[in-house]
Parts: sequence; C-alpha cells; structure tokens
Amino acid sequence: MRSRLLAAAIVAALTAPAMSADSVRGVTDNEIVIGTYTDLSGVTAMWGVNNANAWRMVFDETNAEGGINGRKIKYIVEDNQYQVPRSVQAANKLINRDGVFMMVANGGTPMNNATMPEQLAKGVPNVFPLTSARSMYEPLHHLKFGLASSYYDQMRAGVKLFVEQRGKKTVCAMSEDTDFGRDVMAGAKDQLTAMNLKLAAETLHKPTDTDFSASVARLRDANCDLILVGGIVRDSVQIISAVRKTGWNVDMLGQAASYDEAVAEVPGGITEGFYSMTPVLYVAASSESPEVAKFAEKYKKDFGKEPNFAAQIGYTGAQLVVQALKNAGKDLTTDSFVAGMESIKDWHDIFGSPPMSFSTTKHQGSNESFLCVVKGGHWIPVSTTPVGY
Repeated sequence: MRSRLLAAAIVAALTAPAMSADSVRGVTDNEIVIGTYTDLSGVTAMWGVNNANAWRMVFDETNAEGGINGRKIKYIVEDNQYQVPRSVQAANKLINRDGVFMMVANGGTPMNNATMPEQLAKGVPNVFPLTSARSMYEPLHHLKFGLASSYYDQMRAGVKLFVEQRGKKTVCAMSEDTDFGRDVMAGAKDQLTAMNLKLAAETLHKPTDTDFSASVARLRDANCDLILVGGIVRDSVQIISAVRKTGWNVDMLGQAASYDEAVAEVPGGITEGFYSMTPVLYVAASSESPEVAKFAEKYKKDFGKEPNFAAQIGYTGAQLVVQALKNAGKDLTTDSFVAGMESIKDWHDIFGSPPMSFSTTKHQGSNESFLCVVKGGHWIPVSTTPVGY
C-alpha cells in the first residue's frame, strides 16, 4: 500500500505544473495558459467546435502580433461531449495538470455548475462560458464573468414583448428538465408573475426525448396562443415539427440555444415563423461590414467552413479577454486580470451587439437581447434594436 501511495505521489509531483511560492498559476515570463472544455463530438458539437475555433483564431492572431506584454497564449481545449462526468474530468486535467491561468468558453450549463466550485476554490477564473445561464455570473463572484444576456433575461424580455405588443394571453411552455431548461423557465415565470399572469400549461422533457406528440396535445387542449420553447437545437426542431404536424399554427418562442442555423435551415420549411431571443445577432459572411467580411474570410481560411453564430460569440469573447489581459499590464495576476475586465466600459464588437460593460458590481456584459424569426431558411431580426424587461 505504501509503495503504491508513494508511486502515486511521485506521478502527481511530476505531472503537476512547476510553481514557486510567489508565482502565478499558468503565467510565466513568456506564456499564459488558458483552457477550455467544450463539446467537440457530442450533441452540441456545432456550438462547441465553432466557438473554440474562434477563440483559437483570436489567440493565434494575438500571438502573431507578439502576444500580450511579451507573453504568448497557450490554448488547451478538451472535449466534454456535452456530458457532466467528462467535463469534471477535463476540468481536473486543465486545473491540476495543465495549471491553467483561467478557463474560458466552458460548454454547458450543468457542466459549468458541476465544475465551478473546485475551479473557483483554486482561484481559476471562469470567463464567458458557452451558456447563457445566470449562474455563470450570479451570485456575484470576482472570478465569474458572463458575456451577454442570460436565458433568464432573454425569456423575460421575450414574454414581455409578446404579451404587451402582440396581445398574447394564454402562454404555455415546453422545456428541458435540466438546469438549462429551469433557467429558461425561471425567466418566463418571473415575467408572467410581474404581469399578473401564469403559465396555462407546461411540459418537461429530457434532452434525449424524441416523441412530443402527447405534450403538444396537452398544450393544444389548453388553447395556448404562445409556446415558450426551452430547448437547444435538436429538441427544439422536434418540438416545432411535432406542433406543425398537427396543423397548429401557434407562435413559438425560443432563446439563444435555439438561435442556430441548423434550426433555421431544416428542410421543408418546418421551422418557418419560429422566433428566438438572442443576446447578439448573427451577421452573415455576406455582410457589407468590412470587419465582418474580414473575420469570415479568415475563419474560413483557417477552419475550412463559414463561421456560425457560436463562432461569432467566441470571437467577441476572446477579443474581450485579450483586452482585459492587456489592461492587466505586465504584472499579470488573477487580481490584475479581474481589474482589467472590470475596467472595460461601453465596448462594441464588430457584429452590432449591445455595448458590453463590466464593473466591480456587474460581471455580465449586457442583459439586452434581440427578437429574431426564421424566414426563408434564415434567421431575420424582427428589429435591430435590443430590448430588456
């Protein structure tokens, strides 16, 4: 037993990052180590792969320009396949073996919720995770930063808009029975309560469910005039399809997780007329903006495909992190990085997103969102003016 314990200790010592008593984890005179776990091969890989690609693209560009205060960024990405156990495993590796300075763009609400306690306890910032859950920036913690409006914010803004401006009175919901789905529904229910309303009917499902016929029948019996969809890509498409197959032309409203080209491009126009709230607008590569065109061209050259919405989010997030690292100055520590983030005010990206600002009391860049609708196989903004609640 003693020999096995000794061997394990030796292995741990050999694999742990070398750090002196006064050093900063993941930071040397010439390097900053940043890590990500995200879905590279699971059900949300379309999000994870494109998002991580964009982060890498910005970091590579920064390194090519000489890095940040003489330091190059070393970027390590682990595949979590959108699974909690794999995320815990990946986070342990990044924190305890790779010794990352910070973690960015970690994919998935339940995954982040499972790994953040240890991560934050070890002083590793969690920055702009690939989820819009409120727990990414609430309660306020000096090491937690969220990029834009949360699912909660999006749904509150969407419900307010549809009730006040479109006269919806019988609101129903079909949502995942997950941390993600509960966050979406919390926004919906809180906004309805604020307007002295409540859900007329609600159904829950697992992310892997495929048959929604009984749920649709229940909501139809409730005479819903608006269905709130707490789904991601696959389940959102299946829900929309199940509703349309019955001939029911009820309005349906999703959020950022369903604001994906895969939803808009479903063959046969099944998703035509489906709405989603989004924290930032997808801007096509054909945009007249020279900056967007340059970004899209470079992304396609580097990765062999057009950038999607998740790539845009990654590009914006990575640029903000680079700016914060520059703001931190030569003496980079966790505290100086946090101060660098908190000093960013009224920051605008190239995609027309709401301005991003942070402070010592606000670690969410923006809480406004846009209403978009599927038309002709594409997401079209109903308005380019973001709304709140």
